[in-house]
Amino acid sequence: MINKEGKNVVISIEDEPGLEGQRIDVVLAMLLEGRSRSSLQKLIKEGAVTVNGKTTKPSYAAGSSDIITIELPDPQELMAVPEDIPLSVLYEDEDVLVINKPKGMVVHPAPGHMSGTVVNAVLFHCSGQLSGINGVLRPGIVHRIDMDTTGSLIICKNDESHQSLAKQLEEHSIDRTYRAIVWGDLKEDEGVIDAPMGRDKKDRKKMAVIQGGKRAVTGYRVLERLGRLTYIECRLETGRTHQIRVHMSHIGHPILGDKVYGKRCEAAKELREAGIKTVPAGFDGQCLHAQRLGFTHPVTDKRIETSAPLPDYFIKLLEELGSTMCE
Repeated sequence: MINKEGKNVVISIEDEPGLEGQRIDVVLAMLLEGRSRSSLQKLIKEGAVTVNGKTTKPSYAAGSSDIITIELPDPQELMAVPEDIPLSVLYEDEDVLVINKPKGMVVHPAPGHMSGTVVNAVLFHCSGQLSGINGVLRPGIVHRIDMDTTGSLIICKNDESHQSLAKQLEEHSIDRTYRAIVWGDLKEDEGVIDAPMGRDKKDRKKMAVIQGGKRAVTGYRVLERLGRLTYIECRLETGRTHQIRVHMSHIGHPILGDKVYGKRCEAAKELREAGIKTVPAGFDGQCLHAQRLGFTHPVTDKRIETSAPLPDYFIKLLEELGSTMCE
């Protein structure tokens, strides 16, 4: 588990299954977004990283019971700058903003994606009035969705809203429902995947179902059977990284277009295999859409429900497959 204590970040290896035995610089590079391995090695050598209260070396192999503390340097100011990027707003008031994120848009700046992100867009849209809890690179960001996943995303405009929604996420009281097109014909009309997740032991950049991992629960139901593909709805009961993508792949029904957990072939080839001749504009990456969000407003306590319409490429795929549910 990663916790923040003032300027420090505290990591319990016990809560990060599959990382024991790895070099500490590798572990930190995997867990701390936007931090290069070389920059973390520098922090370790400078004594800014301790293991169980003692300084260490970059080559140190993490133990299963280790507690790692990192004193991070002050964040660089003005790394994320406002950009006039149009946003599709689903809900907005003085405390929270819910947007419909397009495909290919990164949520927050990171090496290789320092502009054109959701953060750049909301800094302009909100005139800088965002929660500062996650620092200058992730202002207002309380959760995220993958670059190639579309749909609903909550932005917090102040720290009070951020704290409230972060607690709701931790308590699993935010309803998050997704739509996806997956490979194969699921045997059951609905089901629950309760399979623990952690870092893939063969590829640390990926997640996987592993023994001793963190509990991960995904509910699903079939909306329509479409030949070699199935249109489904998924509901997150927990919120692990890449959870739906990993779980659907785990049960033998990877998401159409998933370059990491799916067939990993060219888009045109994958669609031809599914019986679709034309690649719709915008089809690049997993066919996964965060459709609905339900949460308790941090100030009014009223229940807020939002729904993000399916993107055009998703609708065109459904039409090509002969679906009767193209909305």
